[in-house]
Amino acid sequence: MVRAIPASNLFLEYLQEKFNLQRTYNDQFFTEWSTNLPELSNLEKQTLDRVKSNYLHLTESRPMIESLVQMVVLSPLLDLAGFYQPPFKVEAEVPVQISIEDEDEVVQGRIDVLMLRNQLWLLAIESKRGGLSLEPAMPQALAYMLANPATEKPAFGFITNGSNFIFLKLSKQGTPQYAYSYEFTLRRGNEDFYNVLSILKRLGQLILQ
Repeated sequence: MVRAIPASNLFLEYLQEKFNLQRTYNDQFFTEWSTNLPELSNLEKQTLDRVKSNYLHLTESRPMIESLVQMVVLSPLLDLAGFYQPPFKVEAEVPVQISIEDEDEVVQGRIDVLMLRNQLWLLAIESKRGGLSLEPAMPQALAYMLANPATEKPAFGFITNGSNFIFLKLSKQGTPQYAYSYEFTLRRGNEDFYNVLSILKRLGQLILQ
């Protein structure tokens, strides 16, 4: 009897034990989030300021549910990053399943937004989940990235609850390894939010290479 494990219930310890996933502390492993970032235009910055204003206004009365996070914050970011234009394609609510060798267990879940080319995986979570911390969503995102059928190139992940943002990188060559950026927030200042878009645009450039 195969036991299905929801990806949303995972802990990093499980991924380490079952998939030999290891966090790397090599500073050179994940430089894509901090180097060679493209400059933003004044129009892009003004649009991000508007997105930030919208988000802060809507959260004055209640936490942002997942669908509003996608609508108010994630969708404008993807548009500005060019991911709605060719050659990119977007899929949503994509089912994912990872089988564990020699064991009757599978990890199952649905990716909120999946950028194709098997290299960029995006996850939006409710702002009330885990408070302002995105760490509870990391195992879920990494599990989805482990399901990536391509192994010759690294996969990138992006987690947001609307106000906070983390980027991840996973390599499946040899022992699976991952690293993540520091946590950005639109509540700290405009530059943090601008950097989020710059990083998304940079990852888009790398995917097309």
